[in-house]
Amino acid sequence: MNIAVLGTGSVGATIASKLVSLGHDVMMGSRTAGNEKAVAWAEAAGARARTGTFADAAGFGAIVFNCTKGGASLEVIRAAGPGAFDGKILVDVANSIPPPPAGSPSLGEQIQQACPAARVVKSLNTVNAPIMVDPGQLPGTHAVFVSGNDADAKTQVSALLRSFGWREVIDLGDITTARQVEAYLGLWLALWKALGTMAFNIAIVR
Repeated sequence: MNIAVLGTGSVGATIASKLVSLGHDVMMGSRTAGNEKAVAWAEAAGARARTGTFADAAGFGAIVFNCTKGGASLEVIRAAGPGAFDGKILVDVANSIPPPPAGSPSLGEQIQQACPAARVVKSLNTVNAPIMVDPGQLPGTHAVFVSGNDADAKTQVSALLRSFGWREVIDLGDITTARQVEAYLGLWLALWKALGTMAFNIAIVR
């Protein structure tokens, strides 16, 4: 499958490398086609890896991961051209720091509003990058969440997450539930400080 990753930071590189390892063709998008980080990643990742602008990547991927910094995500979406995401699955893994005020639209909702014909799915923003693609680093069964308006898009994203190794994928509901997982960032940061590690996650005990 052709999959695009917007963003050249640690989250983008980690997800892009995992997708290549699973046999997908991946384009990493950045502001410029010759971005040094993107080129270095592609050279290391092999023949299935390529680079381009945000617009190039949006056009390439059947599924597009937004791995940009939350404060820049809407600008990146606009730079790619909102129409470039029409009909595509757009997986938003970004967090805004600080998060939007209580009761206001989440970043995931804002992206859906900016790209009304895209199928936005919020996911993976509740764990750090290594756990995103290798949940087996932690013992036992722990959860990742999906939020979005399109049931088929969530089904496809959930299948992709399971290929990463996730055993418990919980559908929270429509895109408005992205507010809850984005609000978790404050607790996540407090836990990081208290535990002294980013290698942790939520387990749902029924």
